[in-house]
Amino acid sequence: MTVADVAAAPAEVVDRCARLTRPALREAVGRLHPWVGEMAAYSFGWCDVGGAPVTAPGGKGLRQALAVLGAEIAGAPPQAGVPAAVAVELVHTFSLLHDDVMDGDAVRRGRPAVWRAYGTGPAVLAGDALFALAVDTLATSAGGAGAVRLLSAALGDLVRGQADDLLFAGRPWTGPHRVRSTEYQLMAEGKTGALLGCSLALGALLGGASPAVVAGLDRAGRHAGVAFQIADDVLGTWGDPAVTGKPVHGDLRERKKTLPVVSALESGRPAARRLAALLEADGDVAGAAELAEEAGGRTAALAVARGCGAAALSELGRIRAPARAVRDLRALLDGVVARTR
Repeated sequence: MTVADVAAAPAEVVDRCARLTRPALREAVGRLHPWVGEMAAYSFGWCDVGGAPVTAPGGKGLRQALAVLGAEIAGAPPQAGVPAAVAVELVHTFSLLHDDVMDGDAVRRGRPAVWRAYGTGPAVLAGDALFALAVDTLATSAGGAGAVRLLSAALGDLVRGQADDLLFAGRPWTGPHRVRSTEYQLMAEGKTGALLGCSLALGALLGGASPAVVAGLDRAGRHAGVAFQIADDVLGTWGDPAVTGKPVHGDLRERKKTLPVVSALESGRPAARRLAALLEADGDVAGAAELAEEAGGRTAALAVARGCGAAALSELGRIRAPARAVRDLRALLDGVVARTR
């Protein structure tokens, strides 16, 4: 398989699942208060401020695709996973709205974040509405009680991961209270992996999968989520703003303890000592990014991400499922890992 094939395969899978999910997602958002619904539509890239229709960059669609594929892994038709796909997409967007407020990120996908476009209070309200809508979407679906419990558990992990991420910013770069790479991975599993695992598990649950398959898919998604978060952190440190939609070196500017930087500080190389001194003095972020790479932070972080991707595929290999569903899910997970190469 060529590099182009690796990129095209997950895109084709995501597009197929998005086409199936989009009408139900739009119908759900249409049930919101008109003003709140406008903010939700803005966050999805469907409209501009004021409600005029536009086609702006939306999300990657990864979570909704995982939910649809989870149902297919269970041997159910893809439509069985649509309520799960809608719910996880709503929850993901809710988390981004609140995340941007907490982090003070003014830009999301190349446009003003919702809190900058509408105000902080309205953005929080819109996030709350999306969360409530996600719960209602699952509660009124077949198997709703079990699905809501599964989502609730994942949200608890997501909140814990987000709390740790916020607390990391106030901890020192060095010394006994520094953030360690093992702590980072636990944080990333909660902040990002919990919802990816939940996406797969919810789709499988609504598709009638056994508890063992649901649990195995949850583990696979969590491993993939850590790989996904690490790749995002690498892009947040060295990525092109034209691709990421965010300012260059944004994570370093916000003093985020990302794995590339934490790994660089743990390397023991001469560049690590210079990096620590620069970070503790709130020095030049471009210079910090260069030193982090010189200390091996990018290489070490991407190695961890590849290991997590391999673990996700290993979990998938233990599950007996329809061949096409396995192929599509493997392509999607491999696409996540491809971002780390």
